[in-house]
Amino acid sequence: MRFLHTADWHLGKQLHGFNLQAEQQAAYEQIVQLAVQEKVDAVVIAGDLYDRAVPSEAAVQQLNSMLMDLNLKHHLPLLAISGNHDSAPRLRTGSAWFAATDFYLNTKVSQALTPVVLGDTQFFLLPYFEPFEARHYFEDDSIRTVQQAMEKLVTAMQAQFDLDKKQVLIAHFFAAGSTHVDSETQVTVGGLNAIPVDLLAPFDYVALGHLHGKDALHADRVRYSGSPVKFSISEATQTKGVWIVDTDPFEATFKPLTPLRDVRILKGSFDDLTTPAFYQQQAQDDYLSIQLTDRQVIPNVMAVLREIYPNIINLERVNGPVVTDNQITEIDPSLDPMLLMADFFKQTTDETLTKQQQHWAQNALTAATKED
Repeated sequence: MRFLHTADWHLGKQLHGFNLQAEQQAAYEQIVQLAVQEKVDAVVIAGDLYDRAVPSEAAVQQLNSMLMDLNLKHHLPLLAISGNHDSAPRLRTGSAWFAATDFYLNTKVSQALTPVVLGDTQFFLLPYFEPFEARHYFEDDSIRTVQQAMEKLVTAMQAQFDLDKKQVLIAHFFAAGSTHVDSETQVTVGGLNAIPVDLLAPFDYVALGHLHGKDALHADRVRYSGSPVKFSISEATQTKGVWIVDTDPFEATFKPLTPLRDVRILKGSFDDLTTPAFYQQQAQDDYLSIQLTDRQVIPNVMAVLREIYPNIINLERVNGPVVTDNQITEIDPSLDPMLLMADFFKQTTDETLTKQQQHWAQNALTAATKED
């Protein structure tokens, strides 16, 4: 059995107000291409298909199109679960007849104990869950944490093992030893939902979702695929992709995806960043976190930079603002407003208003006076 392991599509997600639909579509098309090229027998999606419980109409249409393309056009069996960002009741709509085309979508804990058998492999599809769901299913009031629930679930799954087949767990949780990034919603309270990797040892492979980097956990047979698209600056250095997994003999190969627009950190002085010789060598449409090394005040800095780099997601000064030792003296409030502003600007920045700044200030003052 060979399958493709992906997760955390988060369709409908935005990056600092920028719509990522085109980036997500480009990543999906590469996933399909890999699935076909690698001749996989199935595609695994380990949760968080949507970014929110009530997705936008555009996100719903995009996911439907992707799933139909994979399952109906390319005839690839799909094995999917709901994640913590998905609404399980909404996602399961229509799942009663999905299996007719080898599309298996689990959104309830109870479904995880009935394996899906494809080829030489039993797949156990365990959606994201809270302890109360397992407590209710097992009728065991002692279950208070996800770890306690997993101990019961793994034991119940093992009772279903066919020793002539391989066993794969598809799940969406925080495994012990893995690390978070900024775009992942924190759903832990005191680490109660951290699952020890040792508890997952009975499975030949565990296809995880929830954390957005493939290197969040280093375990031979327990892996995060990571998200196919970068969703925060903290993911800037990550390589996004999918796993191609063979069950017999076991092998897991990571296949990188090329972003339509990357998320990068760009550091330099204002003069360097706005010099054609520099910016013409850059992928100017990337989503950029700009780190300015300048300390002086730069008029209209964001607007000027966005003329060159349209997708700036944040701007910070790595050396801090200008700090002067000038004492702020009392200013006569009867002075002309423009003189007051010029004096204030000089005392706080140790700079003199340029002619362009004076022009902007005068226009703003005139507009404010008209409103009064």
